[in-house]
Amino acid sequence: MLNHSYWNSKEQNGIEPAEKPHEECGVFGLYGDDVMPPAYAAYNGLLALQHRGQESCGIAVNDRGVVSYHKDMGLVSEVFHPKDLDKLSGQMCVSHVRYSTAGDSVPENAQPLVMRYIKGTLAIAHNGNLTNAHEIRRELEHRGAIFQTTIDSEVIAYIIARERMHSGSIEEAVRRTMPQIQGAYSLLVMSPQKLIAARDPNGFRPLCMGRLGKGYVFASETCALDACGAEFVRDVEPGEIVVVDPSGVKSIRDHCTGRISPCIFEYIYFARTDSVIDGVSVYEARKEAGRLLARQHPVEADLVIGVPESGIDAAIGYSEESGIPYEKGIVKNNYIGRTFIKPTQQERRNSVRIKLNPLVTAVKGKRIVMLDDSIVRGTTCDRIVSMLREAGAKEVHLRISSPPFTWPCYYGTDIPSKNELIACKMSVEEIGKLSGADSIGFLELDSLCQMIGKREKCFCDACFTGNYPAPVPKHIMEGKPEQRCTPVHR
Repeated sequence: MLNHSYWNSKEQNGIEPAEKPHEECGVFGLYGDDVMPPAYAAYNGLLALQHRGQESCGIAVNDRGVVSYHKDMGLVSEVFHPKDLDKLSGQMCVSHVRYSTAGDSVPENAQPLVMRYIKGTLAIAHNGNLTNAHEIRRELEHRGAIFQTTIDSEVIAYIIARERMHSGSIEEAVRRTMPQIQGAYSLLVMSPQKLIAARDPNGFRPLCMGRLGKGYVFASETCALDACGAEFVRDVEPGEIVVVDPSGVKSIRDHCTGRISPCIFEYIYFARTDSVIDGVSVYEARKEAGRLLARQHPVEADLVIGVPESGIDAAIGYSEESGIPYEKGIVKNNYIGRTFIKPTQQERRNSVRIKLNPLVTAVKGKRIVMLDDSIVRGTTCDRIVSMLREAGAKEVHLRISSPPFTWPCYYGTDIPSKNELIACKMSVEEIGKLSGADSIGFLELDSLCQMIGKREKCFCDACFTGNYPAPVPKHIMEGKPEQRCTPVHR
């Protein structure tokens, strides 16, 4: 379930919930590398995946059945030092960067989880949210299970351990676990002799496979393969289990249904620009979104700019299609965290300048088209528009490279409840007035297929439509799902 109590506690302490949806988590695993020590490869991979989670991180390494690990709150560069990595020797590893979409932001919830049970030791790293985690947890607790964390990943670990007692192998236990868990999971499981990668049948979250020397690498995004020098092999298929052990690699496809629905927002915002997910370049998808916006919402202007970082690619596409020159118009401060304390309302109001600042020489006296990837709560778009006007922009036309958000996400993204979504309260025209922009335009819902170069829908767009491809129990649905928002994007 989404961790709204966490954000409420942040608000009470003067920390404003960020406007953008957050990046779920990232996983990285390596088996049998003869080029780089696993812990150092994982460190490089996690640095590349840092955008997916900035609250905690960890690495667990298997040395002939003995698992050692190091994890803590903070960024990868803060948690790990050479002396920490030197202590993590072995033949394989799993690792994780976390942003809490389910479970509190506390050290106990940092991953990988390391579980010792009668068959040995398991280490698990998980990206995604289970929609039936609450029911499974209660059933396990009634049977005497004691949980050390509040995250879905521990539920998965318990089920795998239980199934292992009745299975001939760890991969069989994972295969028997998958029908019992619902929702999103890109999963790495490390046993004493094997590394296993599994992706849920819908393929909500990305997971790819690479080759490094004689070893195999699994990661949430291809940019992590590049960071450790691995060569991309292929994506793990939705529903697939890939097993690597001393005998080689094998694939189990019993749960590959073909009814896939990866998250469309990976292409719009979450993934790093240089990644390729399920055969689609994130950079090209974002540029195409900009081209589509230029056709759908043209305007006379002097300059196209993008809100860093993901708005920049769409701005380049808008410029190419419209013929309006592109320039850098906003500079981002990359050396602060995602959230920062703002004890007074005035400081909250001015806080956008801590992260973003206009280039006055570029925007002064110009009619500006500003590209951004999304508007969620609507808490920052007016500040950015005002900032550009204060810098001397004559006009500011706002273009958004996604449709309006009208539904929460239950698959590992912290898109908030419906009563926090501005598109559930206002029409497009009203959002435009609130932002202070001279005009506003969102990407049309029907053009998402075109954005990723597909002829038919093959992705999850539930945050825009309310059409959830995997079951969501009623008790975790926000509000009354039958009372749909007005589809303001039409």
